Amino acid sequence: MTTLEPRDVAPRLATGAFILNSGLGKLKADEETAHGVHGMACIAYPFLKKMEAKRFTRLLALTEITVGGTLLAPFVPTRLAGLALTGFSGGLLGLYLQVPGMREPGSLRPTQNGIPLAKDSWMLGIGLGLLAADVRWPGGRASRCPWRRCRG
Repeated sequence: MTTLEPRDVAPRLATGAFILNSGLGKLKADEETAHGVHGMACIAYPFLKKMEAKRFTRLLALTEITVGGTLLAPFVPTRLAGLALTGFSGGLLGLYLQVPGMREPGSLRPTQNGIPLAKDSWMLGIGLGLLAADVRWPGGRASRCPWRRCRG
């Protein structure tokens, strides 16, 4: 669908503004911040160790700006914006799942340190919701559930 439905405005605006702001902040990252961001990413994704910290942080910033802008741009189809958000937040969830100390032992529940990363699960849910915005259930009606009868 190429038009922006009213139901999609709030999740796109909230997540888009959040991610765009994060990306803009990382563009100005100093050397110490870049090493911290890069170091955490390397724990979850060891192949990133080959990349210089400042370059990685700049690429991450540009990615965040692109994903945030995609969500905020009303001319971008909702499913495309949802795909971008789902992919991006899925990658971030890898940090939450792989970095030690982010979760309670043997659980998915976040520790105090993990709470900032646990928010990525919400972004994944929003992205999946945007991806499914135009999905039609069997029978052709968007509001019809396959597991129970719907009235109407």
